[in-house]
Amino acid sequence: MIRRGLGRGLGSLIPGVSEQEQSSGPVGELDVTALKPNPFQPRREMGGAEFDELVASVRRHGVLQPIVVRRAASGYEIVAGERRWRAAQAAGIMTLPAIVRELSDQEMLELALIENLRREDLDAIERATAYRRLIDEFGMTQEQVSEAVGGSRPSIANSLRLLDLPSEIQSAISSGRISEGHGRALLMIQSGEMLEAWRVVEEKGLSVRETEEMVRSMNRKVSRETLRRRPRKVNPQFIDLAAQLGSKYSTNVSIVPIGKKGTIQFSYYSEADLERLIDLLMA
Repeated sequence: MIRRGLGRGLGSLIPGVSEQEQSSGPVGELDVTALKPNPFQPRREMGGAEFDELVASVRRHGVLQPIVVRRAASGYEIVAGERRWRAAQAAGIMTLPAIVRELSDQEMLELALIENLRREDLDAIERATAYRRLIDEFGMTQEQVSEAVGGSRPSIANSLRLLDLPSEIQSAISSGRISEGHGRALLMIQSGEMLEAWRVVEEKGLSVRETEEMVRSMNRKVSRETLRRRPRKVNPQFIDLAAQLGSKYSTNVSIVPIGKKGTIQFSYYSEADLERLIDLLMA
């Protein structure tokens, strides 16, 4: 059964959250060769300039903050602190401080994900994938995930929507070529030209605001072409109003008049997206 408020006791398991909590567990020195990487590690990349700085710091001062491990069949598996362990190896450090905890596979995965999420060590796609794993593998609701990581439910839902992007665009976000905001803007495209639009964004270096305007222009064009194929006439203002609503709620919106009445239609692309829209419309 999934516990509510999962992250509230995180300090007792992850060092650095509270000195008082950190001192409550025994800290010992472990040989770096006795440690194995976390099999549930959500981070895909651990290199770059920040890692090089960490290696230099470890070489000068050693590993000052203990890592958290659990016993394995042979040696130990790292729960939290894999970057410190890898930095110690790169710096030629043979031992490092560690706290040993008895944890199940589920607890290990939860802590590995939540530690990275809370410390903002993940890129936008890694973060969205971590949320999806907590939901899919442990049956957590978006509300429980938001409580665990300290974010709002709409922000969790918006993050999950990035996983609906094509893999090429997800890779562009992960590598930092475009931002999460660019990705959300591209999700509003009504036509099948998302990849073409993404290439324009990268080639021209468009800002998020410029990307949103390009997407609105593309959607207005699609709406006009659709209207031309329909026998009935529609007030052109409805097209602009639908585009404004689509921008506000980050989805496709259409206004369909039926005589003097009509409907306003909001599109959603997953259960998570539906929950996000309901939260926004009910706010």
